Amino acid sequence: MKRRSAGRFCDKGGSCEGARLQACHEGQPENPALAAAGQTPQGLKADALAAPAGTAKAVPFHLFRHGNGRTAAVLGFFLLFSLAAFAQSGGELKFYLHSDPKTFDPLAVADDASETIRYLTGGVLLRVNRRTQQAEPELATAWTIARDGRSITFNLREHIYYSDGSPFSAEDVAATIERLMDPALHSPTGDAFRSGSGAVRTHVDSPARITITFPAPVAGMDKLFDQVAIVSSRSANKERAALGPFYVADYKPDSYVLLKRNPNYWRRDAAGRQLPYLDSVRLGIQPNRDIEMMNFRRGEIDLINWLDSEYFDRLASQSPAVVHDAGPGLDSEQMWFNQAPNAPIPAYKRAWFRSTNFRRAVSEAINRADLSRVVYGGHAQPAAGPVSPANKFWFNAKLHAPAYDPTGALRLLQQEGFRLEGASLLDREGHAVEFSIITNAGNKARERMATMIQQDLGKIGINVHVVTLDFASLLERITESSNYEGALLGMVNTDLDPNAQMNIWLSSAENHQWNPRQKSPETAWEAEIDRLMKEQAASLEPARRKVCFDRVQEIAVEQQPFIYLVNKNALSAVSATVANASPVVLRPQTYWNIETLSLRPQIASKH
Repeated sequence: MKRRSAGRFCDKGGSCEGARLQACHEGQPENPALAAAGQTPQGLKADALAAPAGTAKAVPFHLFRHGNGRTAAVLGFFLLFSLAAFAQSGGELKFYLHSDPKTFDPLAVADDASETIRYLTGGVLLRVNRRTQQAEPELATAWTIARDGRSITFNLREHIYYSDGSPFSAEDVAATIERLMDPALHSPTGDAFRSGSGAVRTHVDSPARITITFPAPVAGMDKLFDQVAIVSSRSANKERAALGPFYVADYKPDSYVLLKRNPNYWRRDAAGRQLPYLDSVRLGIQPNRDIEMMNFRRGEIDLINWLDSEYFDRLASQSPAVVHDAGPGLDSEQMWFNQAPNAPIPAYKRAWFRSTNFRRAVSEAINRADLSRVVYGGHAQPAAGPVSPANKFWFNAKLHAPAYDPTGALRLLQQEGFRLEGASLLDREGHAVEFSIITNAGNKARERMATMIQQDLGKIGINVHVVTLDFASLLERITESSNYEGALLGMVNTDLDPNAQMNIWLSSAENHQWNPRQKSPETAWEAEIDRLMKEQAASLEPARRKVCFDRVQEIAVEQQPFIYLVNKNALSAVSATVANASPVVLRPQTYWNIETLSLRPQIASKH
């Protein structure tokens, strides 16, 4: 729960799909053909800005030593510019969002669709390279973190403009931080910075230099800014003025979001050509996975950022070059019960849901090995807790997935006064134990998991009703009206660091989903988690942070506020029409290098 920005709900199952396509090249964009090489770029100048990883490079001189020196020089010059000329293929990249975005405000993002738009349009001070997992300069050319871990100073690029022509300066950064940390906004991104009480201060030293000071040390502070899109303080339409490679040009609810190339985007490739190469990105809104798969096969969309195991196996048997299984991803599938005091559910059911033994019994009664084998075809493994084993440093290796033990589950329930009468489980007051689980319609894996959970719990006398909703309606219930009993969803992990989960574990957080936005912790174990999460966030010692977060994972397993089910493998697909794709494990796996993605020329002309 998913860059350092906070975990969030994922309509597609929360996978961290990734892996490099076999047909793609690393290191430089593909030159699909040399036919366009004769079109010499006009007005190219050496650019002082560092070229992003994966952009075109000049062909080494020694490759042409079979000819004379003049020929070698001409060929080297020719190929340098042919790569740059052809890389900018133009055209429109197409793929699907699985729900309408809840917001275009980059500081209020809490859903997967809105996060996709933020990544493609938002300009950030620094970016965590999704392949190397290291922070790299973006709008900031350099930064310095104070020894006490409370302050960070950014040196900013100059002569940068938003897509609407508004100038970028340190004042925009200051205004963004002020609004991001406003408690009234309830920003999941802002939650990741909260390590102590008190206000965040900004000091604008000059238009190109700013210092941000937090009330307490913030561990791994620099990488947190990967999720902070800098909003214009001057533009009339602040949400639409973009510093990223694209801007929002059009939106038709239930149909599409159209992003167009930012004419003022600052980054250039090694040959001096302005990025991005694509003219536009069309994000269709399509919750149905069957239709998504069908249209990918037809060539109507260019990539699928996450595949379920069934579709993956089908594609792999027909077109193995377009799919990849990267092994366990970072994200999780889980269910939970609504414990919110204002939820419109009977008091006796809330009492069940607030019982640790009840939650642990439900957890032990679920056969996770069957979920991994049947639902995911072996492309998943039972989940041990909040952190996937793919997160090698932060995963608590002492934890193991709960064993399937329906007999043990009944023993726990009996301790709480539950009893079996015939095939039905009753509580101490005689109420039959039944509840509903909501999940998102069109996600076959979740629907199958819900059905299998229904069957497993039926074996211990619990009657489960599975309710499928469109994703927007589901989010409304779990984030606004609180009108549900249990939920089955995935949470997206976009960063390896536990600070990315501050908006999940803090009892006051928006996505503390079983009982969000608590004024003060309602249980002793939640108070302990609050303390541990703040302590690890304030510590600058990795070993101490590890001890704290290991204990958070242990408490989560002991208390089961989230019942973690499986960690899915990272499965993705990218069409052969897309050049320079190189999927990775961290989100966004298939289009993390959107600036240098291009369409092959014969394809670009058809889009």
